[in-house]
Amino acid sequence: MTLPLASAPGYEPIASTFWLGRLSLEALPLHDPILVATFIMVVLGGMALLAVLTYYRLWGYLWHEWFTSIDHKKIGIMYIVLALIMLLRGFADALMMRAHQATAFGESTGLLPADHYDQIFTAHGVIMIFFVAMPLVTGLMNFVVPLQIGARDVAFPFLNNFSFWMTASGAALMMVSLFVGKFAATGWLAYPPLSGSAYSPGVGVDYYIWGLQIAGVGTLLSGINLVVTIVKMRAPGMGMMKMPIFTWSALCTNILIVSAFPVLTVVLALLAMDRYVGTNFFTNDLGGNAMMYVNLIWIWGHPEVYILILPAFGVFSEVVSTFSGKRLFGYTSMVYAMLVITILAYLVWLHHFFTMGSGASVNSFFAITTMIISIPTGAKIFNWLFTMYRGRIRFELPMLWTIGFMITFTIGGMTGVLLAVPPADFVLHNSLFLVAHFHNVIIGGVVFGMFAGINYWFPKAFGFKLDEFWGKLSFWFWLSGFFFAFMPLYVLGLMGVTRRMSKFDDPSLQIWFVIAAFGALLVALGIACFLIQIFVSIRRREALRDHTGDPWGGRTLEWATSSPPPAYNFAFTPVVHEIDAWWDMKQRGYQRPLAGFHAIHMPKNTAAGVILAGLSTVCGFALVWHIWPLVIASLAALVVTTIVHSFNYARDYHVPVDEVERTEDARTRALTAHV
Repeated sequence: MTLPLASAPGYEPIASTFWLGRLSLEALPLHDPILVATFIMVVLGGMALLAVLTYYRLWGYLWHEWFTSIDHKKIGIMYIVLALIMLLRGFADALMMRAHQATAFGESTGLLPADHYDQIFTAHGVIMIFFVAMPLVTGLMNFVVPLQIGARDVAFPFLNNFSFWMTASGAALMMVSLFVGKFAATGWLAYPPLSGSAYSPGVGVDYYIWGLQIAGVGTLLSGINLVVTIVKMRAPGMGMMKMPIFTWSALCTNILIVSAFPVLTVVLALLAMDRYVGTNFFTNDLGGNAMMYVNLIWIWGHPEVYILILPAFGVFSEVVSTFSGKRLFGYTSMVYAMLVITILAYLVWLHHFFTMGSGASVNSFFAITTMIISIPTGAKIFNWLFTMYRGRIRFELPMLWTIGFMITFTIGGMTGVLLAVPPADFVLHNSLFLVAHFHNVIIGGVVFGMFAGINYWFPKAFGFKLDEFWGKLSFWFWLSGFFFAFMPLYVLGLMGVTRRMSKFDDPSLQIWFVIAAFGALLVALGIACFLIQIFVSIRRREALRDHTGDPWGGRTLEWATSSPPPAYNFAFTPVVHEIDAWWDMKQRGYQRPLAGFHAIHMPKNTAAGVILAGLSTVCGFALVWHIWPLVIASLAALVVTTIVHSFNYARDYHVPVDEVERTEDARTRALTAHV
């Protein structure tokens, strides 16, 4: 029988003081050369960034125009920037894991100590799901949805700013764990009893709990905001069945967020109570049940998979329709397929633990629902193919990412159906086959979808296209890198190699891990090419400039505005008659209004979101380290700041008529000059 760490011989509890809690110099990883080198690089990079911002006097600009902005477009861009920064951190973890597994054979223990590997293993999953995929998805929805439905902003503009900064604060707390203390070594879902205080007495799981709680508040509020925006703020004439398909995907996604994220909040709160006040919700004694945690975390976790993939489906639908020059085939069936997926997302969670003895009847029910949910997903693939059929396909970058997705995701879907069969799952569940399947869906679906969306809407956001050469290099490195990195894991899984292992004894397996590490290097080149693509595009922005606002021949309302759109999006609210509203307007010979403008009512920027999120980060850090005076002070400051903000009635202003006229006249001149 394995003893809990707290009961092991020689174990000493962490010392605690009144003013600093468990925080001491011992929390700094001065003994770990990898972390010390990383810390030095981060400090030097941070100092260089601060120097550049100070030299060019950008602090005021960033504060007034971005950090305190309630413009949905700027908030969407900030979400995506956050996601790309966290992608670099999360992928660095992936590279270290791949390099370690490729060398940890025989006498070699690999590149990383076992404890460090477990932390990286956990941090990689948490960062990639919560702080890369979620901000990418939320950022695209934030930027695009109000434009697509003809709105001037989201329903609750301040809440939008607050939601972003709460997500960023959760990410900041995650990053602090790299250098102060340790992160969880439990895997990205932190199953008890391993995540309980008996087996994980340090601060790692606490970082996990409070980082995700803070970010989860931001995600939940963002979901509420976007649901209300889509339901209540559509342009006149835009009934539910005339909404763009991306907006439909956003609506379904945010309904899932509003329904699922409270479950995550509750399950993390219960785990925190087990750790902080000695309750027994998920312990092995005193009436606790660790399996209840597994049920609850997957009741959130499987809808989360569809929260990530549904917006990608929306992106692919827009891209295929635009670059095939055709209306989306089977619009109604696509909408109903998304609604079916949204409902069934709640009826499949138990396939994540077929192996845990739920019984034949339960396993059969969840196997059937899992197979059924593949039907509407497969229907979407056929709809996209039929849209492309006999279309005038243009192989621009967004279309390349879409075709790469269709090939890759189909493989992931088929392996998913295989794992839906309980007897097969018994063999494959704890193997690398499952790891390959999950990454097949997330990379081939979500990541490819987000890159398609970034390339598609970048000219709308910044007024110029992304460089095609470096974009294609990025695409091909990502596509080939994915297959090199994860097809070997399918092979290893079928050979019975288990997941969550940092070292292997059979030397015949090593070649497959070496191939997987080579694939990770190719993906690294893909990320590097994307960053170069951004840099080169900024340098060549005049040559890549979009003067029309409609560089792709788009079909939905966002392409009716200038690139980038003005703060108020539309001088006059558009009137919608057909599904592809902008395409229909172009066919009708639509002419932009050139006179008769009015002052436009808009919400004002506010610093409250930054301040509240900053205080939440301080409170989270204090909770992690049990610094109770700081917990009380930061909570009190949060309450006071919230009350003070509630008395701020100067929350809006009017864009003057002459400013609207100047903005619209400038666009008229640009359009006339580039007819």
